[in-house]
Formats: sequence, C-alpha cells, structure tokens
Amino acid sequence: MPDADRLLTTLRRAIQLFRDTPGRKGRVVSLQGAAEVLATGDLHGSLENFRLILAKANLGQTPQRHLVLQEVIHGPFEYPAGGDKSHQLLDLMAALKCQYPRQVHFLPGNHELAQITHRRVCKGDHDLNASFEQGVRTAYGERAGEVLSCYQQLFNAAPLAVRTANRVFLSHSLPPGSRLTCFNPARLECDEPAAEDLHKGGTIYDLLWGRDTRPETVAAFLQKVDADLLITGHIPCDRGFDAPNDRQLILDSMETPAACCLFPAARPLSHAELLACVIIL
Repeated sequence: MPDADRLLTTLRRAIQLFRDTPGRKGRVVSLQGAAEVLATGDLHGSLENFRLILAKANLGQTPQRHLVLQEVIHGPFEYPAGGDKSHQLLDLMAALKCQYPRQVHFLPGNHELAQITHRRVCKGDHDLNASFEQGVRTAYGERAGEVLSCYQQLFNAAPLAVRTANRVFLSHSLPPGSRLTCFNPARLECDEPAAEDLHKGGTIYDLLWGRDTRPETVAAFLQKVDADLLITGHIPCDRGFDAPNDRQLILDSMETPAACCLFPAARPLSHAELLACVIIL
C-alpha cells in the first residue's frame, strides 16, 4: 500500500501551489514568462502517455516551457479486485506540480467536476465515480477518506482556464451556443465559485461539459474570453487531434494514437501554425 502520509503532504502542497501560481486571477491563469507551451488533451489515467508527454516536455532543461495537463481521472485501468487506478496519475500530477510549480498547470474536466459534485457519470453500466472511490480505497485503505478529501480540494484549487500572451485560450471545453448569452467569463475569475456555477446551467458546468464546435459558437466564445485561438479536450479524436473549425484545436491524449501540441507562446500564431505544432505520441 502506498504511503498515505507522504501522499497527503504532496497533495496539500500542490493545492497551495495551484492557488499561488503566478498570473492567477480566480480560476484563470495568464502564463508568466512562457516561451512555449506543451498542451495535452484528456489523459484519463494513461500513465504511459503521461510518461511520453513528460519526456517531450523536458521541463528541467527548458525553464521557459510550460506544461498544461487536463482531465486525469476516470480511466479504463483497474485493480484486479476492482476499482479505477486513475488516482495514480492524479498523484503523479500533484508531485509534478510540486517539482515544477511555475511550469505545471492542470485543467480539471467534466469528470473531475462530476466526482466533486457527485453527478453520476457512467460508461455502460459502470459508475465511474464509484469505481474511482473504490480504487482509492484499494490503494489507501483506512486513509482513503483523507485522500479523497484532498483530491476534492485539489480539483477546486486547480485553474479552469489558461491563457497565453499570444492570445491562445486553453480550457477543457466551451459552452454550447445556446448557453453563450448566459456565459459570464468574469465568474471564472472568482476565487470561490458559487455553488450554482458547478451544476447544470452554471458557468463552470457549461465550460466543462459543452461539445459545440460550430465555427460561430467558437468565434463567439473567443470574443467573450478575449482570445484568438482555442485548445480544448473533451471530445475523443480517432487520430489524437481534430480541428473542427478555423479557430480551435481539440487534443486527445488518452488512446493510441495520442496527441499533444508544443506551440510558441510569445509571438503571434495562426491556426495553421498551431496545427503544425501537433505532436503524435
């Protein structure tokens, strides 16, 4: 069984570091001193793809490179007795934040939101929230309750969006067109979101659950958040990435092939140039 005391110390430090990230305003981080960004899509517990991404990031040798990870829980990897193992990737992500506090960023997705709000999310008949909790109990036994509490605090501390100096906006998804008139980006800049923002019809819920990639929706969203290009995850991509319109890049880092994107963050960037920066793992 892993050392729960050591993990809890790491998680608590990571929570504070997420809150103290330079350039943070509420739940939005404007990257400071970033020459490059390596962005990923959903990881869903894939330790192997995480390992490949870390090698590409090479953070220790490139201090002006930032890494943006997203949606790490609720994966297909289970313990022999049952229970989701994706908490292992969450633990590694927290340790990485402690190692490179200025360079590492984590964007929770709809699965992390479902976990903290107890909104049932299933794959077939499989309850992913319950499986995640079972996996934590398998790993940490009687200390599982403390670990789960820290996970919830971490999800609440992590940013919901990252923006770059060259006007690229990174978030898990974007609201559907039907909800854009109600979407208020200023709500993302509050340190403590209102409870209604986390549930259906709320600002954070809409940001993390939407799947509307129509050009007009993306353009209107980017106008609202004052950005030119959008990088998201959330939608599975057969080739590891997709470009459903001329302003957006969708990344999927879970399956094979998986993709990430290493792009310059300090000079003007076109959509075509952003697509040319995609890396297939």
